[in-house]
Amino acid sequence: MNIDAAALPHSGAGPARAGLDSLPLHAQAVVTGLLPASDALEQGVLLRLLEIGFLPGEAVRVLARGGVGADPIAVRVGQSTFALRRREASMVQVRLQGPQDLAAQPPQTSGREA
Repeated sequence: MNIDAAALPHSGAGPARAGLDSLPLHAQAVVTGLLPASDALEQGVLLRLLEIGFLPGEAVRVLARGGVGADPIAVRVGQSTFALRRREASMVQVRLQGPQDLAAQPPQTSGREA
């Protein structure tokens, strides 16, 4: 699948970065960080996102979007799948993966050993 990086918001320097909520379906990306919290409620959301695995360097992709309003968003981070509200997903900053990122990742395993 070809992803048009120009379609994502971009500062002009370095790889395209955006909120997870704007990532195209099935595009491979890497978490670059979380937006700062503006209040106590957002601080709680950020803590939850960190606890479930939205850490810098972690592989992430959007698997599906809800109907009207695109809520919720089904997201795969590492080996786990979560449903996030669009607002929560917008707090996770990502960049599209390039070939160098794909080569640096360990192979995916099923979690079962023979």
